[in-house]
Amino acid sequence: MDTNATSSAASHNAATFGEYITEKRKQRTLPASQVCEAVGISISYYCDIEKGRRLPPDRESLAKMAKALHLNDTETAVFYDYAGKARFEAPPDLPAYINEYEIVRVALRLAKNKGNAEDWSNFIHTLENR
Repeated sequence: MDTNATSSAASHNAATFGEYITEKRKQRTLPASQVCEAVGISISYYCDIEKGRRLPPDRESLAKMAKALHLNDTETAVFYDYAGKARFEAPPDLPAYINEYEIVRVALRLAKNKGNAEDWSNFIHTLENR
């Protein structure tokens, strides 16, 4: 992931997952039908997602959607952040990683109980400068 991947969803005009994918699709002048075909979903389902009437699809479909929208690493991270927020859960690209490494779970719990935003900023800065 590039070093701008720490950019938050707040730095975009979109307020929701649906608004974000609409914004990105229109920026690239992609017809909704082309995205739907690449993802393997119906146009009505996709339009409902864009309009906020349906939740983002499963992780596999999200990966196909990110590819169909030609998102870079930073945009993909924001895309997954919006998808997670829409579902009131962790961004869908993270649970497998969190579950794979006990140290990640320990770090998250420790940060939840004793950490703050500055601690995370320092940690991210350290990783980015490797």
